[in-house]
Amino acid sequence: MTQLPDLEQLLADPVVAALSRSEETAWFRDRPTPTIDGIKASGIDPAITEDARARFRRFAPWFAERFPDTRHTHGILESPLVGVPDLQTELGNRYGKALPGKLWIKRDDLLPVSGSIKARGGIHEVLQVAERIALEAGLMEPTDDARVLMTPEVQELLSAHGIAVGSTGNLGLSIGIVASELGFNTTVHMSMDARAWKKELLRSRGVTVVEHAGNFSDAVAAGRRTAQEDPSVWFVDDESSLSLFAGYSVAGERLAGQLASLEVTVDAQHPLFVYLPCGVGGGPGGVAFGLKQTFGDAVHCIFVEPVSSPCMSLGVRTSLHDAISVADIGLDGLTAADGLAVGRPSRLVGEHLQQLIDGYVTITDERMKACVGLLHTLEGIDVEPSAAAGVPGPWQVLANKTYLSTFGFDDAALASATHIIWSTGGSMVPAEEMAGYVAEGQRLAGEVIWG
Repeated sequence: MTQLPDLEQLLADPVVAALSRSEETAWFRDRPTPTIDGIKASGIDPAITEDARARFRRFAPWFAERFPDTRHTHGILESPLVGVPDLQTELGNRYGKALPGKLWIKRDDLLPVSGSIKARGGIHEVLQVAERIALEAGLMEPTDDARVLMTPEVQELLSAHGIAVGSTGNLGLSIGIVASELGFNTTVHMSMDARAWKKELLRSRGVTVVEHAGNFSDAVAAGRRTAQEDPSVWFVDDESSLSLFAGYSVAGERLAGQLASLEVTVDAQHPLFVYLPCGVGGGPGGVAFGLKQTFGDAVHCIFVEPVSSPCMSLGVRTSLHDAISVADIGLDGLTAADGLAVGRPSRLVGEHLQQLIDGYVTITDERMKACVGLLHTLEGIDVEPSAAAGVPGPWQVLANKTYLSTFGFDDAALASATHIIWSTGGSMVPAEEMAGYVAEGQRLAGEVIWG
């Protein structure tokens, strides 16, 4: 076990001190790392991305048949990329600085099946487990149509196996929905403060939801123990799963296709900035890995976290990674950002991918909620608070002259830049709850200080 420095030592770092005071922060790497070196340093084989992409293709007919919201894409799970020019103008006015380039939102809140960034990874791991079980039993060949999994013989086999996961909400939704559809006995361990509607939705699909009085890490630990006690149960580990990570990483090449179709150029003279909401880190880490494979040095990934649970920022800044929790610097980890309320980061991402991440930004719940209100009012887009976390990110980048200079972003490059806010959940939120988010956000939009 890594020995933590005492609190006085930790707080000697001005960034850690600001994090401990729940202040909004933004800090960036002091120099760029060539993508090829960063991927090599990660120790992660890029081939896992193509393997995951091929698996999604094999399962496309199954999705088209089992989930109506995937029929219009013939079973391919993807979300739209949309421009938000009115939001860009309004925030430029509020911050007192116009954002050069163009602002977009990658709407993973509309991702089919379970409507969040977590769907990419959670669904992929479930599919991989189902394939493995059927292949090992001789009931499926590698080239078979994935719909063979719904035959009585395979269904009987899968029903004898379990899937378990610890989740703050969205990962549990993606895994619970797909695993139950495939016939697995599925258990989702969730903290007590996870959204009630998510728990009820899972239960309506026959998923066992176990609630825990502690936080996300406690739910994960409980799920892990369950799987260790029963060899028929597969535990999806949000803290260290390469299968989850591979599923997330598929987003990189998909985004390249969308940008190309919109005639958006990404290269050294046309940089791409992507703002990713971060909880434990697996989702944004996997997406960043895929983006770096696809765009190389031209893409710049920024992680965004709530001020009350900046676990990745803290772990990377101190180089302690999962050996330190936000509680160690006096934070409670409580936030309205469902899915981002995580106290201890993923070592897989923090330690192995840190050279591929440009910077880390934190945001208050009030500003996040205000961004929900602005998105509704200006763009007609409704998302949950965590999905709006990245909205202020571009202005944090603009304000950091050292980062811009060190990474070589001159006025011409910024004028040609593309900024993408990566959203997460929202489409499955009950209408009454979403109306509450919007009303509170519209009120806060007039109260929050933006300058």
